[in-house]
Amino acid sequence: MTKLFDAARNIEFVGRTNQAGRADGIQCMIHKGHAFVSHVFSGGVSVIDVRDPRNPLPVNFLPTHQRSWSVHIQTANDILLVVEEFNFYSVYVKETEYYGHSIEGVHSSKFGTRGEDYTAGMRVYDISNPAHPRPIGFMEVEGLGLHRIWWVGDRYAYASALLDGYTDHVFIVIDMQDPSHPREVGRWALPGMWAAGGETLAMPGRVALHHAVIAGDTAYASWRDGGLTLLDISDKTAPKLISHTNWSPPFAGGTHSALPLIDRGLCIVADEAVLDIDQEPLKYTWVVDIRAPQNPVTIATFPTPSDQDYVAKGGHFGPHNLHENRPGTFQSSDIVFATYQNAGVRVFDIRNQFQPKEIGFFVPSEPEQWLDTRPDRHRVIHTCDVNVQPDGLMYITDYNAGLYILQWKGG
Repeated sequence: MTKLFDAARNIEFVGRTNQAGRADGIQCMIHKGHAFVSHVFSGGVSVIDVRDPRNPLPVNFLPTHQRSWSVHIQTANDILLVVEEFNFYSVYVKETEYYGHSIEGVHSSKFGTRGEDYTAGMRVYDISNPAHPRPIGFMEVEGLGLHRIWWVGDRYAYASALLDGYTDHVFIVIDMQDPSHPREVGRWALPGMWAAGGETLAMPGRVALHHAVIAGDTAYASWRDGGLTLLDISDKTAPKLISHTNWSPPFAGGTHSALPLIDRGLCIVADEAVLDIDQEPLKYTWVVDIRAPQNPVTIATFPTPSDQDYVAKGGHFGPHNLHENRPGTFQSSDIVFATYQNAGVRVFDIRNQFQPKEIGFFVPSEPEQWLDTRPDRHRVIHTCDVNVQPDGLMYITDYNAGLYILQWKGG
């Protein structure tokens, strides 16, 4: 029998699928007993029947343009939102090429002609019948596309968009009043990113919005090597800066995911490990005190997984994503679920925000299938994202190992 996992604590294996041979996965949404999984190498989105979590069954696949990727998705109100963006791995085969500098969307024509060589924007599907999504709309953007979205079913969605004239992804607000005709109504960029307006970016590295998580009238936005911003979005047409915090340098950057815990005046912020561990410093997940939004302060870091030698294991070792406490999912301001790439998925107790402690983990085995098209990659797991349901069922994706369904057994 194939070994299913390397190590586990307080998490039990339930089921697994290679997603009909498309074993690469990025983001996972659960709706009406179906998992919607976005892909990075296979393109498009897989639909998987998980009503029996012990026996997940792929039932559909939504393709995208062959030169585009649909790496992130959102579901709410029987609607599925799917990003479409130029597939940068088709031209940047080394990670330093993709993560080491801004994409320079101001020169987007060098990637081809939008609508012919690639598609760019956001596709909308009706998923009232989840096994058979029905396309109902498409919002094209003038640029290279969207990277990630936040939408929980209210009037507005929020996305990172690589638009013509900007150095890299910026923050946009999308009006979803008519899901068949979404439209941008507001945008915001860090000073220096609007190259077409004559601005010059002074910050080093790759300064680009990965995505923002929304709580009330504040967007908690992660800007890769540009750090964390809190934006006032009470006026959707004119977001305004509340504060900008960046610990890079001296730390290595890659700010990826922000999880606001408003009831505790905290924000958990993960800096993504974007290169192999022998090529970049160790990254951290930070506890940030946001009681004074104009002056966020880092007060702790999560403990680095140490149940085995993940540095010697090779590949990417460090944070990637956080379970985002979306409506309808597992909700907690004390327990945080996080993915750590070659270290699988980890669970942390932050009841003492100054001393977070690890209370669970699950480390999948080496992938049986390999879809990563990039050369010279370490053939180890890369646990990417985690979605935890109210009953503690956990869905984790991997760049090559398929969708794992797990059961959280802790407190």
